[in-house]
Amino acid sequence: QVQVVESGGGSVQPGGSLRLSCVVSGDIFGLNVMGWYRQVPGKKRELVADITSGGRTNYADYVKGRFTISRDVKKRTLYLQMDTLKSEDTAIYYCNIEVRQTRATYWGQGTQVTVSS
Repeated sequence: QVQVVESGGGSVQPGGSLRLSCVVSGDIFGLNVMGWYRQVPGKKRELVADITSGGRTNYADYVKGRFTISRDVKKRTLYLQMDTLKSEDTAIYYCNIEVRQTRATYWGQGTQVTVSS
């Protein structure tokens, strides 16, 4: 059974920073693309950033230059460093992973990020 657990969310003032983590556990041999998505009530879940097994990254335009995605392959952990946060970054952030041998995808339960003065 694969488990995906996010952490690191919280409340921060505009201009502040947060670092999200996503730990993957279970009987898997490897991971393909891993990504962060976010969702606000009444809107569709949207891609924030993703990273391939080779380290190639992709960012939504609205976070370019402010967020940095990275992964630790050995620890099966995905990170999202969020700097210069804005109120519009307020959302639930979800981790999504693709298992290499089955190409099945899994979501975490989400972590709330609130940016407010």
